[in-house]
Amino acid sequence: MSGTSGTSRTNGMSGAGRESGDGGASASSGTSGASDASSTPGTASAPGSSYTHGTSTTALLGDTIGQNLDRALAAWPEREALVDVPSGRRWTYARFGADVDRLAYALLASGVAKGDRVGIWAVNCAEWVLVQYATARVGAIMVNVNPAYRTHEVEYVLKQAGISLLFASLSHKTSDYRAMVEEVRGRCPQLRETVYIGDPSWAAFLERGAPERRGELAARAAELSCDDPINIQYTSGTTGFPKGATLSHHNILNNGYFVGESIAYSEQDRICVPVPFYHCFGMVMGNLAATSHGACIVVPAASFDPRATLEAVQQERCTSLYGVPTMFIAELNLPDFAAYDLSTLRTGIMAGSPCPAEVMKRVVAEMNMAQVSICYGMTETSPVSTQTHRDDDLEHRTGTVGRALPHIEVKVVDPVDGVTRPRGGPGELCTRGYSVMLGYWNEPEKTAEVIDAGRWMHTGDLAVMREDGYVEIVGRIKDMIIRGGENIYPREIEEFLYGHPGIRDVQVVGVPHERYGEEVLACVIPADPARTLTLEELRAYCEGRLAHYKIPSRLQIVDAFPMTVSGKVRKIELREKYAL
Repeated sequence: MSGTSGTSRTNGMSGAGRESGDGGASASSGTSGASDASSTPGTASAPGSSYTHGTSTTALLGDTIGQNLDRALAAWPEREALVDVPSGRRWTYARFGADVDRLAYALLASGVAKGDRVGIWAVNCAEWVLVQYATARVGAIMVNVNPAYRTHEVEYVLKQAGISLLFASLSHKTSDYRAMVEEVRGRCPQLRETVYIGDPSWAAFLERGAPERRGELAARAAELSCDDPINIQYTSGTTGFPKGATLSHHNILNNGYFVGESIAYSEQDRICVPVPFYHCFGMVMGNLAATSHGACIVVPAASFDPRATLEAVQQERCTSLYGVPTMFIAELNLPDFAAYDLSTLRTGIMAGSPCPAEVMKRVVAEMNMAQVSICYGMTETSPVSTQTHRDDDLEHRTGTVGRALPHIEVKVVDPVDGVTRPRGGPGELCTRGYSVMLGYWNEPEKTAEVIDAGRWMHTGDLAVMREDGYVEIVGRIKDMIIRGGENIYPREIEEFLYGHPGIRDVQVVGVPHERYGEEVLACVIPADPARTLTLEELRAYCEGRLAHYKIPSRLQIVDAFPMTVSGKVRKIELREKYAL
């Protein structure tokens, strides 16, 4: 997700919910309808200080994901839990629970132990959701692999996480997942099996799931704690390869639940989720927010398609719609946009980048989404930390990223000495609470760089806290590139491009782009000054080896880089010089 630091984040809008209903969700269930007035979140602040925390009479959930799903299965067995529009398949909660269990039995039969890493490298589909909940049932750690990854990236993730079992799509667009797995598997000794969705291997895997393992699954469930790691999501940094943010049941279940509470989700809601499941946006703010409230997950397509999205909203009578701002812009700009019946929509979440005021106005007026608001967060915080409320005015929705969510602390500090800044002054945004990740997988040193001794997560974002406790994001400390909601760290691309024989040195920076916010510019010192490298040659070198959004769209040949007195490259000068 996008944001303004060297780590993945959600920086967009989240819906606000209906007026109070009957019976707020209790701390024990996490499966009731719209919150009542007593659970309305607020904030408590230190006067004059850029510190605040979210208050609520609704307690945190102490469930594992499996326990929370069981509550939904008991409460709403006949309500729809999941609709996969492209295939026409539908699941009631009863059927969904049975299919999750069958997959969990198969995982047990395949020798998947508590804490084993199970990868999911797939586009959006019903099977992705089943894998998410089945791995949680058996206590395996699901590793999200970006479907856009190519061999260079997927090999790293398979090795770094120690993935032993991988679920994968067969193909999508230009990606042949089977061919890429075959190319790298010899270099990934821990990968013992790959199961392809839509292939006979999927059906064969499910055949292992005999109901006789019901007792074994119950025994495994009894061994699990809500604080166990359950998910690894690879997120960007400023150096090296992606880092695996390791999240617990407690992290992501509660975050999904409270995001759903803020939008007043209930079993009456139907959520259209065109955003990727491999992001927190899809699997936490979408899937877990839905099942913790008995709502229905609607999958409109394998990847984003504006027409398919609006058709799904109309066909399935969706009440909530997700997307990054560019997705909503694409939907609004369809020639036949006015022909779609969007009257059932009331809310939704936009994330990925701040939403322009004019776009917000159109979404409210033309898409019937009057109850939208802003969220901010990052993968390392499960993801949402701040959110605006349903009655906030347009300026707060578009000019801020809201106030602290329930049970979350937020402060703005001096980036040098760590002292909390006065309100109205810029500093680094830090957050603390149940949502902060356990750490980066097998990288304690990198974890210590972002989580301090007080368990404050340092976001790397520059922020200002207003007098009313609302937070504005004003810049970023680290040199992250954010292209269309995707966080890109330059160092990984630089290290990859160093392998090109025509490149002596390279610096990668983000420069403004009208559609995507930023695009990738590679500033290159050629190995042979007499031979000029072309952009086409550079892009051909990257094709099939880097995800498409990381491939430079601009190339600048230079003789030298601007340097500081200490010998560091002045990337800010490169950005400013080549911004136009």
